[in-house]
Amino acid sequence: MTATEDLIATADAHSAHTYHPLPVVIATADGAWMTDVEGRRYLDLLAGYSALNFGHGNRRLLDAARAQMERVTLTSRAFHHDRFGAFCEQLAALCGMETVLPMNTGAEAVETAVKTARKWGYTVKGVPAEMAKIVVAGNNFHGRTTTIISFSTDPETRADFGPYTPGFQIVPYGDLTAMRSALTENTVAVLLEPVQGEAGVLVPPAGYLPAVRELTRERNVLFVADEVQSGLGRTGRTFACEHEGVVPDMYVLGKALGGGILPVSAVVSSREVLGVFRPGEHGSTFGGNPLACAVALEVIAMLRTGEYQARAARLGERLH
Repeated sequence: MTATEDLIATADAHSAHTYHPLPVVIATADGAWMTDVEGRRYLDLLAGYSALNFGHGNRRLLDAARAQMERVTLTSRAFHHDRFGAFCEQLAALCGMETVLPMNTGAEAVETAVKTARKWGYTVKGVPAEMAKIVVAGNNFHGRTTTIISFSTDPETRADFGPYTPGFQIVPYGDLTAMRSALTENTVAVLLEPVQGEAGVLVPPAGYLPAVRELTRERNVLFVADEVQSGLGRTGRTFACEHEGVVPDMYVLGKALGGGILPVSAVVSSREVLGVFRPGEHGSTFGGNPLACAVALEVIAMLRTGEYQARAARLGERLH
């Protein structure tokens, strides 16, 4: 038995089979390249499902993490810490927004966006209690929590996990007529991926996102852009929405925000929207921890230069 076969057999014997990985066991990685336990090199076109937008072992990000690990890694939100304010301020500025609610994983950020939209709908828009609706697109992928799979159309992630969370309406992706028909006085948000990732990297028809933006503005509905996979330089822009000149009411961010080092996610919006929360209504032990903020601050600084977005666009053309 080879080293690869032995390691795979051990993993298969002792881990839940929620993934079916390729028969490759990675030992080291640098930049866009990975090396397995047999010494073979691979060009990593997956990039950690977009968590590694800056490559494996990026020196700037590793240095930022090491420096913070020597100081303090976790305080919980019971205390202030000296990296939190700067992280929130600079991420908000990068997004052209005002307020940040930090979490850990992308799915947590989507759950947070759902809670935010519902709370805003009840307390600001005046939707009757328990009547809030969120419109989503078919073939979406926003995560695998119980609430999120409730509005999935993928039987692999949904089957045998009910009962499901109500309050969602699914329309075909890219179909503006269906979107317009779905919006009612009880609709609090439209939640979309600007580019659908797990569905097959599907780009919506030209003009669709701007039309949705205008429609949601007319109907007093929040436009929530899930940029967990498509954002932070992945498509050659800081956000995929930028390709069509769209600014949503709320960004959902994750993956690359942690630089491929640790999970960092966030919901970013206006003071009016995120201001609906009061202490105790939502939170996370690790959300916005000092180590996460230190790494994310370096990610933000790197994105401000524009060089990584330009490189992604250039290499994208080359690969095409």
